[in-house]
Amino acid sequence: MRKSCPFTMLFAVLLLFAFGSTTVTASGPAVSMKLKTERVDLNRASAEQLCALPGIGEKKAQAIIDYRLKKGNFSAVEDLLRVKGIGEKLFEKIKPRVMVSVKHHDLSH
Repeated sequence: MRKSCPFTMLFAVLLLFAFGSTTVTASGPAVSMKLKTERVDLNRASAEQLCALPGIGEKKAQAIIDYRLKKGNFSAVEDLLRVKGIGEKLFEKIKPRVMVSVKHHDLSH
C-alpha cells in the first residue's frame, strides 16, 4: 500500500474549487490527464509535487530534496538513481514523468 502525501488530497480539493463543480465534471478527464502528463522538474519540484509521482511518498520526496540541496542540481534524470530509496524499478516507473531543468548562464558579461 503506497503512502500518499496529505498535500495530494488538498491539491485535488483545491482543483475542484478552482474550476467549479460544473467545469470539473465536464472537463474532469482533461484536468486529470494534464496532471498525469505534466513532467516534474527534479531541480525545482516541491515535496508536494514530488509526492504526485507514482511510488514517491513523503520520505522519498524529502530524500530527493535533501540530495538536491547537498549535491546541487540534478544534471540528468538518471542522477535520481543516486538518491537513497530510488531503485531501477521505481526509476523506470517515474522516468517519463520527470525532467531536469538546465540553468542558462548569462554570457553577456
